[in-house]
Amino acid sequence: MKDSQGNLVLGRTRWRRFAAVVIPATIAVSGLMAGVANGAVPVTFHVSGQTAKISADALVANGFSQYGSVVFEKNGTPHPVAMSAIKDATLTNLCQSVTTPIPGLGNVTLFIRAGREDGAPVKASNLLIGMDSLEGDAVFTNINIGADASELTAGGPHHGQAGLFGQEADKAEIQGVKQIARLTQAGTFALNGLSLTVSMDSTGCFAG
Repeated sequence: MKDSQGNLVLGRTRWRRFAAVVIPATIAVSGLMAGVANGAVPVTFHVSGQTAKISADALVANGFSQYGSVVFEKNGTPHPVAMSAIKDATLTNLCQSVTTPIPGLGNVTLFIRAGREDGAPVKASNLLIGMDSLEGDAVFTNINIGADASELTAGGPHHGQAGLFGQEADKAEIQGVKQIARLTQAGTFALNGLSLTVSMDSTGCFAG
């Protein structure tokens, strides 16, 4: 579809089994680390080095941006991630799990679940997720692929480094969400029906 000036207009785009790392592989860790050193990539805290599994039956994001970045452990170990910024998010049947090996006990998994009741989903604003991977069936509305990461605005206040590849959409709907994340930030996070449990030798929110 084109507008009156003949420019291409992107509407709804469906990508089955959407992989979050659509950011091109040319995003080099060394370049991002140089950006951190120059203050172009803000780093506000150190990550633990562990990852969390996060699943949801559905994620509806009103205002979505994505760009490449890098996060660091306290010992300086870097981890390149795909940052997904969401202005307003609604999630149904949310599960988050973190598995930690405990000497003498084995693997201990902490589960947080919420949004399992009809009409009471999890809601978040100014959500930022730094992830290793994402799977699901996705529909994007009015998506713009290839924008400069520093000029992204759809997902709220978060954006990437100038000159890096970015994308944004007015809306993103993902069914069957499975993601592995290194960090999650939010302005507000309303966990309706919150449940916290601990399990031994579990695969977490999903296998793999």
